[in-house]
Amino acid sequence: MSLPFHLCTASSLALASIVCTTQSRAEPAVGLPTDSQIEFFESRVRPVLSEHCYSCHSEKAARAGKLKGGLRVDHLSGLLKGGDSGPSIVPGDPGESLLVEAIGYSNDDTAMPPKGKLPDDAISTLTEWVSMGAPWPEVNVSELLAETAGANEEPYDWEKFRTEHWSFRPVVKPDIPTVENSEWITNGMDAFVLSRLEAAELAPNAPATRRILIRRAYLDLIGLPPEPGAVADFLADDGDDAFAKVIDSLLDSRHYGERWARHWLDVARYSDGHGGFGDGAALPSAWRYRDWVVSALNSDMPYDTFVRRQIAGDLLEQDEHDPIGTGFFVVGPTYTSDGGDPEATAQAQAETLSDRVDTVSRAFLGLTVACARCHDHKFDPITAKDYYALAGIFQNSRQGEYPVVPDAEVAAFHAGQQAIKDQQDAINKFIAEHAKRLEKKPNEAEKLLEGYDREQLERMRAELESLKQTAPRKYAIAHVLADSGASDMHVAVRGDLRKNGELVPRRFLQIFAKGEPTAYQTGAGSGRRELARSIADPDNPLTARVIVNRVWQWHFGQALVRTPSNFGVLGEKPTHPELLDWLAADFVEHGWSLKRLHRQIMLSSTWRMSSQFDQAKFDRDGDNRLLWRMNPRKLDVEAWRDTLLAATGELDCAIGGAPVNEIMHSPRRTLYAVVSRSGDKFESDAFLRLFDFPAAVSSSARREVSTVPQQYLFMMNSGFMQERARSMGERWSRAEGDLETRLRTVYLTLFSRPPEPAEIKIARDWFGEDFGYEESWIRYSQVLLSAHELLQIR
Repeated sequence: MSLPFHLCTASSLALASIVCTTQSRAEPAVGLPTDSQIEFFESRVRPVLSEHCYSCHSEKAARAGKLKGGLRVDHLSGLLKGGDSGPSIVPGDPGESLLVEAIGYSNDDTAMPPKGKLPDDAISTLTEWVSMGAPWPEVNVSELLAETAGANEEPYDWEKFRTEHWSFRPVVKPDIPTVENSEWITNGMDAFVLSRLEAAELAPNAPATRRILIRRAYLDLIGLPPEPGAVADFLADDGDDAFAKVIDSLLDSRHYGERWARHWLDVARYSDGHGGFGDGAALPSAWRYRDWVVSALNSDMPYDTFVRRQIAGDLLEQDEHDPIGTGFFVVGPTYTSDGGDPEATAQAQAETLSDRVDTVSRAFLGLTVACARCHDHKFDPITAKDYYALAGIFQNSRQGEYPVVPDAEVAAFHAGQQAIKDQQDAINKFIAEHAKRLEKKPNEAEKLLEGYDREQLERMRAELESLKQTAPRKYAIAHVLADSGASDMHVAVRGDLRKNGELVPRRFLQIFAKGEPTAYQTGAGSGRRELARSIADPDNPLTARVIVNRVWQWHFGQALVRTPSNFGVLGEKPTHPELLDWLAADFVEHGWSLKRLHRQIMLSSTWRMSSQFDQAKFDRDGDNRLLWRMNPRKLDVEAWRDTLLAATGELDCAIGGAPVNEIMHSPRRTLYAVVSRSGDKFESDAFLRLFDFPAAVSSSARREVSTVPQQYLFMMNSGFMQERARSMGERWSRAEGDLETRLRTVYLTLFSRPPEPAEIKIARDWFGEDFGYEESWIRYSQVLLSAHELLQIR
């Protein structure tokens, strides 16, 4: 007989404690069974099990692939271990035994066998057998209980993980190492890099040229190329702080928030809705979360605050109360079903919860907690109970709407809607009274009204239409998360929410607890506020490590931990573990400031290195894990498209606002393109995907980089590139000056450098004597706009 999955609420105690309690109860069997106990079992118990249970719960059933619920009852160890619902019997205590509860048919949902209740004498026999301690021939019950308890005590060696796996150890700021080439050191991070290089007998590359450096800084921090005047000013500035002034001006730019918001939106799996299966709805106000991220970064919101507000901004006190940040969860998929199929409804809820848990754990902790949805994590110290402790938080949260207008506007809207409702109610009442008088149905009575009654009804309906026409429109809102309950959640057996396992209190992951994790004291809340505090706690060893690693990746193209959303066993180890911890500790010490971290990284000798190729160094470290040079990188699609529009003088630099459905026909920055999860609803979807834009269905740790023929065919043939080329060509065909003067300005605008002599010769050969011919400039412009150099950060 198959025990129902949700019966494991009766076995919520750990098996080790079951052993202790059962040994202190009545008269359970100890040691080997007596002759009378063997006779009782063989004559009365085994026949019941054999006749009613073995077909589904035995070795034979397992071999035939028919084992139900993971439970075997043809040996005592199988009953003690239990199946998916946990231990089936507690020797000596039938009241705590799932087997006895099931055969008792006290609950239709838990009744077993499913085809009909056992005879009363069979129920009595099994209950008596459990009560006497579940004696089994040739089995020492006490020893078997101890062995079973020992095998099920803990799923992981918690202390070993806490002390031996690098990411779970506390962050301790290491001493800055001593190096031979101390003149190369600009700040502490350089010493850690150079120390590794010197140990490998490698030298860092020389600094990048100033032209390359300023272009790299602009594209890195604001995603736009520097104007020729900015490059000239930097080249003319001989001060020691010349580059620092460039960095500070870029960090103060409102475009900094746009550029770095896009990085974070990848992690947050931002979209404007338009999903696929089970989640096709649009999110017309998702852009308010996008703009919230831009604003938060521009204001240098401390990262711990940034974390708390996205998890629980609606629940925080006064100065941190900020519901819009919780759009972090809502801009991802919220799966639904039509409600007619219980299995589909449960699956939709399970997928939504999995998305929430997966996103929050990957984004902030670098852990794949959702892998424990159906069973304990196979590699990391994350139990199924951990997963449902977090899932329970989001089961008590719902998608909501937050007004972004004054309270008076909200009140006016509701007053208008109430007036419409009241008028409709009055009409319905008027018709109902006449229906009663005429002893007719309402629709029939309405047709019979005449004279004053008919005029009165028409006046009332005219008033209703007037109210609808003059009622205030719906106020502007943001999509947010809101609390909806305060209940704990059962472990879902094998991930099926219809099959309840053990009830788990809402709490943080056990690996971060000193002992047994403490349940959140949420009052009437979901637990999101408490979760936010746990994640943003400076003693949490992961949160600071994860974000400084992400920032490093976005600056260098490769992270110190090259699996930025997986700091677990299957993730990569850091290439520079001491550097990672030094940066994390320093980051927290200085108020979790991202702008300070940017400045620290970009003013280092490490970041300012040339990307020049060196065969000898490449042979030693081809993947540049030791950081002997800056990684040359391909621009992401947003920065490349924005650079094209900036170079042709067409870019609209307005900040924020609703997304553009067809960004390919708009001068707005690519950040403001509508993003669909399905990836095929808008014209821009195909363009973005062609250039490696990530799918918005889940958190994206890093972008894949491809170079494929289709990208260059787009540059050659697309209407978008032809329009950019025409705009640029028309502009430069009418410009003043000779060909070389114009070329110099064009190259400075596009590449932040003057043209090489060979490039001037090619241009002269192309234009001939008529360098004012518009069509020649258009074609020439398309070649320059398609150049690989424009796609690259060196």
